[in-house]
Amino acid sequence: QVQLVESGGGLVQDGESLRLSCAATGRTFSSEAMGWFRQAPAKEREFVAGISWSHGSTVYADSVKGRFTITRDNAKNTGYLQMNGLKPDDTAVYYCNKGTIVGGIYYGMNYWGKGTLVTVSS
Repeated sequence: QVQLVESGGGLVQDGESLRLSCAATGRTFSSEAMGWFRQAPAKEREFVAGISWSHGSTVYADSVKGRFTITRDNAKNTGYLQMNGLKPDDTAVYYCNKGTIVGGIYYGMNYWGKGTLVTVSS
């Protein structure tokens, strides 16, 4: 089992930045991948970004390409999501996930953190 704990959410204004963190404990990532998803009010949870834990290769949703950057620190078992140029549409609860990347596509497993709220005001 892996335990995932997100942090770093908050209230920012349109155009500002935030960095989210996801600390993993237990059976961490090894050869799998870490991903970030988000869920806005009254919307389904959607994929945001993923990173291969061993290779560092990344995948992004089109909506965040060029604005968000996912990274990881293997020694700390921690992943990060740097979010620049935030928009009100980015407002959501952001969740960390354990999954895999195959053929450039992120597949989430049923391991989730509790989420951290990001609110972007206009």
